[in-house]
Amino acid sequence: MSFRTRKYSTVLLLGLATVSCKKEDFRPLAAETQLNVAYGNDPQQKMDIYLPAGRNIEPAKVIILIHGGGWNQGDKADFFPYVDTLKRRLPGYAIFNVNYRLATGTSNLFPTQENDIRAAVGFIHARRGEFHLSEKYVVLGASAGAHLALLQAYKNNSPVAFSAVIDFFGPTDLAGLYNNPPNPLVPLLLAQVTGGSPATTPAVYQQSSPLNFVSAQVPPTIVLHGGADFVVPASQSQLLVNRLRQNGVSAQYVYYPSESHGWTGANLTDSFDKIAAFLNAHVN
Repeated sequence: MSFRTRKYSTVLLLGLATVSCKKEDFRPLAAETQLNVAYGNDPQQKMDIYLPAGRNIEPAKVIILIHGGGWNQGDKADFFPYVDTLKRRLPGYAIFNVNYRLATGTSNLFPTQENDIRAAVGFIHARRGEFHLSEKYVVLGASAGAHLALLQAYKNNSPVAFSAVIDFFGPTDLAGLYNNPPNPLVPLLLAQVTGGSPATTPAVYQQSSPLNFVSAQVPPTIVLHGGADFVVPASQSQLLVNRLRQNGVSAQYVYYPSESHGWTGANLTDSFDKIAAFLNAHVN
């Protein structure tokens, strides 16, 4: 065998080895679940992670879930029933179900919860290579969680500029909610988690109201609300949708006249149908 033939044979063998390695590297990863992953030092700063199959072939889009509970209650377990629904409807998404520090009478007042969500987003993005994530991020919240979702997406475009927001009956104007409550317990709750009223802590109310951060640059938003809500009146969502549309932002308002602060059954199925369609239209 000549030197030239040996050289070509060596090159061919190296090429075959490279092809073999590439096939191995791009073998689709299986779906994976990681529970109670810490993103901070506090015991409440945990998240559950659901990574889809094949994410190393096609990087996964991201959906972050934020539970409600008046900022002083609730748990990521509240969203457990919907994780499988989201997996079926959005099979290419990685799901991150987040807990955050809850306010008490003396600690973890605003903006603790907002800061925790920002930290969780940073944690996820910093590990995007490990998790095989794309740069397409969506955030979904209910009630207080929707309020936090809106704040995160509207006030921050680094390290993540969100592609869409899903808002289930979240408060949007805290001063307005305090001054015109649907029931007398609402101002008491707001005072407990903010440390005062709009008159005594105006900066907290201003900085914690998503309505104040709407601009032409905020992401498309789908807002879902019930007409019989006795905790967060539908007027809070209507204010937001009007402001978004005035700024040229794509905003879809889904209104269920007879529903209260959350719903089940056919209307919940309809909600997820509309959410899936909205994401398919806006997150590409």
